[in-house]
Amino acid sequence: MKGTFRSLRVFNYKVWAIGALVSNIGTWMQRVGQDWLVLTGLTANNATALGIVMALQFGPQLLLLPVNGFAVDYFDRRKLLIATQAAMGVLALGLGLLTLSGLVRLWHVYIFAFLLGCVTAFDTPARQTFVSELVPEEDLSNAVALNSTSFNAARMIGPAVAGFLIASVGSGWVFLINAATFSAVLLSLGVIRKNELLESVRARYAKGSLSGGFAYIRGRPDLKTLMFMFFLIGTFGLNFPIYISAMSVMVFNTDAHEFGMLTSMMAVGSVAGALLSARREKPRISFLIAGTFVFGLGFVIAALMPHFILFGIALGVIGIAAQTFTTTANSTVQLSTEPAMRGRVMAIVFALAWGGTPLGAPLVGYIADRFGARAAMFVGAFSGFSAAGVGLYYLIKHRGLRFRFESGRLVFIMNKTEGTSGKPAGSGSDIIIQR
Repeated sequence: MKGTFRSLRVFNYKVWAIGALVSNIGTWMQRVGQDWLVLTGLTANNATALGIVMALQFGPQLLLLPVNGFAVDYFDRRKLLIATQAAMGVLALGLGLLTLSGLVRLWHVYIFAFLLGCVTAFDTPARQTFVSELVPEEDLSNAVALNSTSFNAARMIGPAVAGFLIASVGSGWVFLINAATFSAVLLSLGVIRKNELLESVRARYAKGSLSGGFAYIRGRPDLKTLMFMFFLIGTFGLNFPIYISAMSVMVFNTDAHEFGMLTSMMAVGSVAGALLSARREKPRISFLIAGTFVFGLGFVIAALMPHFILFGIALGVIGIAAQTFTTTANSTVQLSTEPAMRGRVMAIVFALAWGGTPLGAPLVGYIADRFGARAAMFVGAFSGFSAAGVGLYYLIKHRGLRFRFESGRLVFIMNKTEGTSGKPAGSGSDIIIQR
């Protein structure tokens, strides 16, 4: 995989990546611990309650727009990340102590989930755009993909460790360990060579600054298409804690260890998808459409699997497809957005991807409780197929996608464009793809 890890040659990115990996492992441990606590410790396998937790945790992404996006463009991102990471560590510590004391109740988890969501609303766009200060632009797509690789490598390790710890000592210790892992990323932010950070264009406060991201996107059909695709996948597809936990306890009757194993199996596919994205020089819309279609197909296959191991293999396919889409879309947005607007645009991206959770997560949880976990899986399939349809519509309307048969072969033709802006490079310039 020549060039796959090229961003790690940069000292600042290497330090950041090491700290982030440790913290990500703890984050995934807490996610599994929290899900298991809600499902088996505080409720009787109530997927709706888990959906509410997810809604409270991801809803602030939408609720805090556009303040969080402007904050990322206005403030020093390194200092902002120090604040958000420290706050997340304190919240993990609080929930851990409450759980170990035996006083934790479901409404406590709701409150902690909401507070964590508020902090994450600032942390997520800050982390995503901070990468542009660590590596040169030609390596940005690679660095974004390696970030996803780290996040999903942690998904392989964290849930498996969490499953073992939950079965051995309970969820409370999992939360405390997560709190400790935030020290790694805080240390990395302190070790980073500030004089080697790439200069970032800062936004200035003026009338309309907060809503500037919406105005910027309004004139970009390519970005609007990506936003809609993100909304569909994020709202109805990326509810993996509900899908996996519901199938685990309702269909396969697994224990905490096997539940963690399923999450890790999905992460294997996610890592593979992220590494494949890291090898590509530039993101392409064809990967977005293929990724979302396979994402939907993977859910159909997973819903029909008769054994939890086969279900886990199908989750791996979903993981590859999900990372192909999210990594490609993330890189496309950052590379095609003006530096001074990146924070606001990325905040909107993640608000649409996760902010729709208050709608999608309770819906998925309700369908799982009312009609069964297998039925709920088809909501994920709908999100993938719908997002692929949106991408095809963009190609047909704005890129002139058409097809014809030549000598028994299917030929796709579309207008050639400059970069990722969606603007034609010139009249009569076409791309011909044969199948």
